[in-house]
Amino acid sequence: MHMNNGGLISRFKDFLPVSDSTKVISLHEGNTPLIKITNISNLFSLNVDLYVKYEGLNPTGSFKDRGMCLAVTKAAEAGSKAIICASTGNTSASAAAYAAKGGLKAFVIIPDGKISEGKLAQAVMHGASIIQIKGNFDDGMALVKEISSELPVTIVNSINPYRVQGQKTAAYEIIEQLGDAPDYHCLPVGNAGNITAYWIGYSECVGHNTKACNLCDGKCQYDSYIRSTKKPKMLGYQASGSAPFVHKKFVDGPDTIATAIRIGHPQSWDLAWSANKESGGWFEKCSDKEILHAQKILADQEGIFCEPASAASVAGAIKDIQNKKIIQKSVVVCTVTGHGLKDTQVVKRHDIAKPIRVGATLNEIKSVISKNIS
Repeated sequence: MHMNNGGLISRFKDFLPVSDSTKVISLHEGNTPLIKITNISNLFSLNVDLYVKYEGLNPTGSFKDRGMCLAVTKAAEAGSKAIICASTGNTSASAAAYAAKGGLKAFVIIPDGKISEGKLAQAVMHGASIIQIKGNFDDGMALVKEISSELPVTIVNSINPYRVQGQKTAAYEIIEQLGDAPDYHCLPVGNAGNITAYWIGYSECVGHNTKACNLCDGKCQYDSYIRSTKKPKMLGYQASGSAPFVHKKFVDGPDTIATAIRIGHPQSWDLAWSANKESGGWFEKCSDKEILHAQKILADQEGIFCEPASAASVAGAIKDIQNKKIIQKSVVVCTVTGHGLKDTQVVKRHDIAKPIRVGATLNEIKSVISKNIS
């Protein structure tokens, strides 16, 4: 079967709230690789089958594209001329790109000084109107809700139900790639829309059959291969300074190097707790040091460069495998949500080798190489 048929809406249309007449707005999102993690597993003697779902290879470099393509498609279908979102960066980049593709106007509200330059550059280049507030993401989200109730703009944050519907397709792909659902699925948690979406996706695929599917009126052409025998335990990892699910209460003034999950008042609070309880999973926190360490070893051991927030899933998985909370010989998938080029400023926080300066001569270069070949 051809693996990418014009983006995830076209590919999974029987599982999504679209019709044959829906004009799809797509940048060929989805179909991201599931990469087996071998070097890190050997380095830490992790006795599990560990995989990374590398969502940083979506069109704008993050998982947000999965939900945004559907949210913007449905906004345009409903006649909306403009969309709006609050964002720590990735949502604004994705919203701006899909709005540009669909001919809609995009307004993004970002926190003052709390967004990476790479993500801001994307929103700027895609032509969004950027409003920077003296406040954090939670303040921006409250304002977006008020604005949408007074002005003709469609919210495309994860409170938009179409966002979650689009994002659930990552679970379909994982089942297809593995042949079944994993035993554990680890995710970074900020606003918590993604852990909610994955749980919906996995739940829909257990013993799936066309007669029972309430999404496609008994016409699922994918019934033959998107089916799993189980659902994974959903594990959500937060930064220590921004961990409302771990503390079981909202956090005012969240703080972490992982800007994409610097959210103290998650919008998908109740749904994320449902996913947690129904799956038998848990929430845990990682320090910024642990997150940065995971980011570095993913890059230099596995060749996967992700932004800091993405690495929280891997940092948490390693810790819980080592402390035996995750059972040995199980199948573990970590979602890596965004590409490392989203936030290159954070590289300065790492202790990494500086360029070796030499003359432009063969002997000097040979000397350097000889000294560094182990």
